[in-house]
Amino acid sequence: MSTAREEILARIRAATGVPAAPAEVDAAYAALPRGYLRAHHDADIVALFADRAADYRAVVERVGIGELPGAVAGVLSGVSRFLVPSGLPASWLAALPDEERVVRDDPPLSALELDKVAGVVTGCAAAIAETGTIILDHGPGQGRRALTLVPDFHVVVVLADQVAADIADALALLDPARPHTLISGPSATSDIELIRVEGVHGPRNLHILIAG
Repeated sequence: MSTAREEILARIRAATGVPAAPAEVDAAYAALPRGYLRAHHDADIVALFADRAADYRAVVERVGIGELPGAVAGVLSGVSRFLVPSGLPASWLAALPDEERVVRDDPPLSALELDKVAGVVTGCAAAIAETGTIILDHGPGQGRRALTLVPDFHVVVVLADQVAADIADALALLDPARPHTLISGPSATSDIELIRVEGVHGPRNLHILIAG
């Protein structure tokens, strides 16, 4: 450590009364009160998530667990071909009349093949009520990142118990070793004149089914 830095730190310690010994500094730091407010929302965080996600121009529906298969079939009724990632619960697709429109990513499809698919249906790893954000960790039922970026229509099933109040609570639900994609509404961008264009970097349409 430079002499100048030592001198500056010594003056700071003298002015603040902080002891110079590292062990004493660590003990003083550990003794600081930390009654931090972790969450800013203690009401219906699922309703808050639905409201914030709709602000991003996503279509949001709340359905019961038993109604989920019918809701998925209804949303996908106008989609000609859609992707289903490995690990997606089969019960979610139980109300689909046939499998002719279902496309599997096994073996992995090329970018050209993905571009020919109209939509994708996935689950998620978590959702953030405060920001209306969906988090994918690309585990079972979510697929690799390209599956949710190339098709124009993305249907996401969010289970009510996956909704966290804020970012800190959501991160606590995630595995830090996995890749994460955060989705806040349909893909959109604006130019210098604030003209909004959707679908530039990902799906132009986002439909969220909150189950439970």
